[in-house]
Amino acid sequence: MAAFEYLAFDDRGKRQKGLIEADTARHARQQLRGMGLTPVEMEELRGEQVQANGLQTHRDRIPVAALALVTRQLATLISAGQPVESALLAVSRQTQKPAARKILLAVRARVLEGHDLSSALREYPRVFDAMYCASIHAGEQSGLLDVVLERLADYMESRQHLQQKTALALIYPLLLTVVSILLVTGLLTFVVPQIVQVFEGFDQELPLLTQWLIAVSDFFKANGLYLLIGLVLLIIFYRRAMRHERLRRWRDRLLLRLPMIRYLVRLSATSRFTRTMSLLVSSGVPALDAMQIATEVISNGPIRDTVLRAAERVREGGSISDALTDTGYFSPLVLQLVANGEASGKLGEMLERAARAEESEFENLTALFLGIFEPAMILVMGLVVLVIVLAILLPIFDMNDLIQ
Repeated sequence: MAAFEYLAFDDRGKRQKGLIEADTARHARQQLRGMGLTPVEMEELRGEQVQANGLQTHRDRIPVAALALVTRQLATLISAGQPVESALLAVSRQTQKPAARKILLAVRARVLEGHDLSSALREYPRVFDAMYCASIHAGEQSGLLDVVLERLADYMESRQHLQQKTALALIYPLLLTVVSILLVTGLLTFVVPQIVQVFEGFDQELPLLTQWLIAVSDFFKANGLYLLIGLVLLIIFYRRAMRHERLRRWRDRLLLRLPMIRYLVRLSATSRFTRTMSLLVSSGVPALDAMQIATEVISNGPIRDTVLRAAERVREGGSISDALTDTGYFSPLVLQLVANGEASGKLGEMLERAARAEESEFENLTALFLGIFEPAMILVMGLVVLVIVLAILLPIFDMNDLIQ
């Protein structure tokens, strides 16, 4: 049985679009006619065909929160004794996301054809990454698929929680920065020119600070629109430039040279690596395979390359702790926990502890950085406004001196 995406019209001529399961396209059309629909288009949902034709777009992706919910529901149903294909069908009917429903039905169709769940999931790499598929495969081999699904759901929920917490923490500083820039720009473009007109009728040399303010105001008034267009073009250029591997690596190397940013980038990369590797090892994936797969979650190119070289050292017979030590990116705490895990046979548990420690340090450091940034931004904004006010008041004080 396969899943088909259809486009049809009902007896009123209203357009209907949806998904249906059938053995063949002909069978699917018969079912639609039995439902009073006239099929117009019919397409079988197969992951490899979608990728080969280049038709898989962002609409075929599932948000992390939705994927975590789907994974949790699958774990619940499978632990209750439901077959995989029945669990997939039930979850596809439960989900509110059309993309998730379409992909789950396509995966179910592959499972009904005799494929493993992990093999079916691999046909959608943009939704189910290598870590997800490797964990599912290990769960199938060990007979603990429900346990692995629960761990995957916990992992995705914790990652989503950390991302949301970081994003919420950044909202106020970003809003403060944007409002400050808009306020200063508005003062220089609209308010200052109106006040400066008052001084134009006086035959008097203006103070140097006022002359600078007028020059800056004239520049913004004459070139404000061009600056805005240039900023938009710069953002578009940056986004396009980051599609090229060489430019991305240049940016990643630059980030690793900046004093404060370097530590945050390193901490983010190592915490994600240890968290992912702990999940894989705990799910039954061999340590070397887990190490190589976990490097895919590292977004910084130089760090990812260094960890991949460490994985090659492990393949040649070295220990994981020694290989990670030579990278220079992992903290002594993480290295000690990994060494203890290798010695005690509890590598997954030790990696989990290391991930918690790294994530906690990352959250604390981010909170400290934002705590310093907010008052600093307010102070800078206050100084700018003070300069503008002084530049306006100084000519007034000079006129008072002349009158006296």
